[in-house]
Amino acid sequence: MVEQNGEIIAGKNPVLEALRSGRDMNKVWIAEGVKKSGVNELLDLARERGVIVQFVPKKKVDQLSNANHQGIVASVAAYKYAELEDLFAAAAKKQEDPFFLILDELEDPHNLGSIMRTADAIGAHGIIIPKRRSVSLTAVVAKASTGAIEHVPVVRVNNLAHTVDELKERGVWIAGTDAKGSADYRKMDATLPLAIIIGSEGKGMGRLLKEKCDFLYHLPMVGHVTSLNASVAAALLMYEVYRKRQEAIE
Repeated sequence: MVEQNGEIIAGKNPVLEALRSGRDMNKVWIAEGVKKSGVNELLDLARERGVIVQFVPKKKVDQLSNANHQGIVASVAAYKYAELEDLFAAAAKKQEDPFFLILDELEDPHNLGSIMRTADAIGAHGIIIPKRRSVSLTAVVAKASTGAIEHVPVVRVNNLAHTVDELKERGVWIAGTDAKGSADYRKMDATLPLAIIIGSEGKGMGRLLKEKCDFLYHLPMVGHVTSLNASVAAALLMYEVYRKRQEAIE
C-alpha cells in the first residue's frame, strides 16, 4: 500500500520501486527492529545511489506516515535535480561565463527558496547543494521560491569540496565570504567564470571550503549585528555580480 503525502512514500515495495526507477530521493527511514536481511536490496540500492538511510525508533516512522509503512518510509524530491553539466550548458546557451551559487549546508527551506528567487532574477546559471546536512527541494522550498524553482537548476552532490575542485579544473574561480582579513565585496571581479559559496545559517562556510576559495570577501557592517541572513547576503553578492557584468557589457 502506498501513501504519497506530499513527498513521503511509505512501504517496502514502493520505496524499492522508487529507488529502482531512479527517482530523486532525499532520505530513507527504517524503523529499528526491521530485519536487515529483509531490506538488503533496498540498502544496496540506496548505497549505490548515494541516498541517506537512517534507522530510527518506530515512533518516528509513525509520525512520518500513518499508512501501512511496514517500518519503511522515504522522502522523495518535489522537483528533479540537475547535473553539473546542465549548469555549464545553461551558461553556454546564454553565451555567458558561468555563475553558480554553492550553498554550504543551508538548512532553512525559506532561505533556499529566497536565494532561488534572486538567482532567477539576476540570471545565475544554477545552484549546487550537498546531499547531507542540507535542505533539499521540497514543497516548502518551491512555495518560497514563488516559481523560481522551475527555472533555476539545482545540483545535489555527495561532496562539495570535490565539486569545488572539479569547478576549478574547469576554469571556474571560487569566492566566499569571510569577516576577517578579506576584501570588500564591492571590489569583486565578477566578470570571471565564478562560483560563490554561501555558508550555513549557523556556522557559516566550512574551513575546508574556505581554504579552497580563490577570493574571500566581506560585507561591510556598521551596526550591532555581526552577520546577515544567508539569503540576504547571497542577494547582495548576486546583485554585485549582475551589476558588474552588466557594466562590462555596456
